[in-house]
Amino acid sequence: MIRFRQLIAATYTAYDNSGDINTNPIPVYANHLKRSGATGVFVNGTTGEGLSLTIDERKTLAESWVKEKGDNFRVLIHVGHNSIREAQVLAKHAAEIKADGIGAMGPTFLKPKHLRELINFNESIASSAPDLPYYYYHIPSMTGIQFQMIDFLEQAAGRLPNLEGIKFTGSDLMDMKSCVNFQDGKYRILHGRDEILLSGLVLGVTGAIGSTYNYLAPLFQQLISAFKSGNLTEADLWQSKAINIIRILLKYGGGISGGKAIMGLIGLKFGQPRLPVSAVSPEQIKNLRHELDALGFFELLTDLPINA
Repeated sequence: MIRFRQLIAATYTAYDNSGDINTNPIPVYANHLKRSGATGVFVNGTTGEGLSLTIDERKTLAESWVKEKGDNFRVLIHVGHNSIREAQVLAKHAAEIKADGIGAMGPTFLKPKHLRELINFNESIASSAPDLPYYYYHIPSMTGIQFQMIDFLEQAAGRLPNLEGIKFTGSDLMDMKSCVNFQDGKYRILHGRDEILLSGLVLGVTGAIGSTYNYLAPLFQQLISAFKSGNLTEADLWQSKAINIIRILLKYGGGISGGKAIMGLIGLKFGQPRLPVSAVSPEQIKNLRHELDALGFFELLTDLPINA
């Protein structure tokens, strides 16, 4: 319980009316996250539509976010790419701009058939920025890469000196617990499923990365606080509140389009997602606001203490 330290928001990418990336909202966006209790950001990941961006766009966003980092606000950059060469370029760039760490998911088209191929892929990226902490981004629902992460750790530990841990966005909690326990908890396992964060806390994860921490960080900080104090009943209550909101989020397009719509409702407008992701229509946004209001969403965020 004591080891849990990081509640990291997976950032959205803002676009202008022409569909080009827009970095202007980032300072206000970063301040919002810092005030709400997030301890860092994960840039250019799934929520940020990272694989839909050009290399130059990803570099620009990384540079803009690194300007916002501080002692209590870490900036991690997702550098994964189907091209190992491009991933290496992004890793080197993250080191040059002094990001706090990098992570990469596995290739999503030509997938590794054997675990050693996945480890080779990660080793090539991690070694391009040897002084930065490195996280493997395990998200089998998107990549289709299904290897057990405990096997990954056992074989990668001796080959990736800067391996810091795993962003674990999978549903196999037995595998996740094995990773938490590996080598007496040497590696940081960052929980990637907001809807079951409480399960991750019980199993000993050391942090979490998720899209809903963009707007529900105060709620999740209350969950974490209740858990650390040993009040599982209260922690479960906060998790249930989060689940009710996430069910509505999924109804309106999910983490990217639905999440961007929610951010707009709280005053941070990021434009439409990039194709193939569809935007939430104005009529849907009205319905979304109504359903969130019925749950007391806006009052909830107003009433919750900041930086709990």
